Amino acid sequence: MKRPTARAGHGGHAARAAGTALTIQKLAVASAIALLGMAGSAHAQQAAATVQPGDSAMVRLIRGLIQSGTLAKDVGEALLAQAQTEALAAQQAQRQAAASAAASVAGAGAAGSTAASALRVEPGDVRVPYISQTVRDQIRDEVKSEVMAQAKTEGWAAPNETPEWSKRIRFEGDVRVRNESRSFAGNNSNIEINWPAVNDGSGYDVNENTNLALPPLLNTRQNRNNQFRARARLGVFADISEQTKAGVRLASGSDDSPVSTTQTLGGGLSKKSVWLDQMWLSYKPVEWLNVTAGRFGNPFVSSDALFSNDLNFDGIAAQFDKTLANKDVSLFGTVGLIPLEYSSNNAPSHSQNKMGSENKWLFGAQVGANWKLNDDNRLRGAVAYYNFNNVSGKVSEPCALYAGAEGCSTDWSRPAFMQKGNTLMLLRNIALDPTNPANTPMPQYVGLASRFQLLDLNARWDTKVAGYGLRLDANYIRNLAYDENKMFARARGGIVNNYGPTGGTSQADFKSGGNAYSLQATFGKPSPSQRGDWNVLAGYKRIEPDAMPDGYNDSIFHGGGTNARGYFIGGSYALDKNMWFSGRWTATKEVYGPPVSIDTLQVEFNARF
Repeated sequence: MKRPTARAGHGGHAARAAGTALTIQKLAVASAIALLGMAGSAHAQQAAATVQPGDSAMVRLIRGLIQSGTLAKDVGEALLAQAQTEALAAQQAQRQAAASAAASVAGAGAAGSTAASALRVEPGDVRVPYISQTVRDQIRDEVKSEVMAQAKTEGWAAPNETPEWSKRIRFEGDVRVRNESRSFAGNNSNIEINWPAVNDGSGYDVNENTNLALPPLLNTRQNRNNQFRARARLGVFADISEQTKAGVRLASGSDDSPVSTTQTLGGGLSKKSVWLDQMWLSYKPVEWLNVTAGRFGNPFVSSDALFSNDLNFDGIAAQFDKTLANKDVSLFGTVGLIPLEYSSNNAPSHSQNKMGSENKWLFGAQVGANWKLNDDNRLRGAVAYYNFNNVSGKVSEPCALYAGAEGCSTDWSRPAFMQKGNTLMLLRNIALDPTNPANTPMPQYVGLASRFQLLDLNARWDTKVAGYGLRLDANYIRNLAYDENKMFARARGGIVNNYGPTGGTSQADFKSGGNAYSLQATFGKPSPSQRGDWNVLAGYKRIEPDAMPDGYNDSIFHGGGTNARGYFIGGSYALDKNMWFSGRWTATKEVYGPPVSIDTLQVEFNARF
């Protein structure tokens, strides 16, 4: 735009009036200056194409900014309307100033005529006084800072940029589709009682005079082939600050089992259930310490012989991880307080006298170390102690169920969840009806006969053979509280399982134990993630009946629980990034008691995101 020369005399009034055209918002000034400093010939031609007769210089600049994309359309149109309004007001002010000046010099002759001619304003012109480059640079810098701050706050300066809050939230998930077949030996025992079903109902009447039906039994002879099953998990995790995080995860599942999130398909094509699998908060007061509370993933280093890979923990856990000065050795550890069960807050519901609080807890403590021997060899070792408090069964006080008693005093001591294998005892001391003692119904629940205080030793060695990875895992578990005599004393002779194959019911025929171990070798990449990654694995487990509570370990090996031994082989191959195919064959049988052999084949497609 050509800069007019300021005129003397009354012409100064006109120049000052023209300067009012610069009073539009700071954003328009900064944008105009930026356009003048950066636009090349292509932008100049494009802006010229938008000029319309009668437009002021500022209007032309704003049109050019909109056309080039420098200003968002809605913001530019608002500025354009304001600029046109102020330009019109400036033009009216100039005309009034020119008319006044012309009148004052009308009698001054030729000099007056020259001044009036100089002050004549053509329609559409806007006169701008000269602004030095220094002042323009200062205005540009100040306004640019203010405008960019506002733009970032409102999110229109960089419309393709992700808002700040979304950078602190991430989504994670995985999907698995499985075909599973279970084969049973033809000579398996067919009188394996389904004890969880006994506890889930109103109890099993053990009086043969009032109940001739068999208790609920497990399938041990009829194969189950080609069952399609699936698992899906989706989590949302947030970095609230550098120290605080939170997470929520949903998962599939056929029921509320704590050890499996697998959903059996079919069911008439019905919709499938979704469960709240995790919900936690964590706080890191220092770099080497993290405290997590809520429902969270397993905080301990363990194998699936003790804790299922799908198992989550309720409660609170503190974890530390500290690298030593040489950086080749790091120490880690965990302390956890895990509530397992709370007794009912209102039992018996129809009695004025309520039972006291009876709570079951798991207290766990673990320490371990990682040691980098060299680039090809790493060792990890950990030792843990787990005290399952108040989980053993207790024989009740005499309870007169025949007289309408709602339950017995130790019904709370039956496990909320169990699989199979642990030694069990009858819980109820049922009073007989004095008018008909032989025909008094005796519905019974069962509880765990043993106490559980576990010593857990876990070791891992990662090395390389012929350039490929080799991982060796070993786990040994000992129930320090296992004591056969104390179990029979606690049950008052009411032990109901884990006798020898002859079916005896005396302590001399009782078979159990408190030890467990597992071994596994994995050759290749342990966790395939890139296309072409692969591994093969083989292992062996032996879990005696009372080595651990049977409710929390792998639900596939021997159908879950304890009193199981056998081997497994398998492998995986990544078909694509984060997508892999895997297969596993497991062959198991009982450790003690009547024969029960189960072979399981699983073929899976897995993906994570």
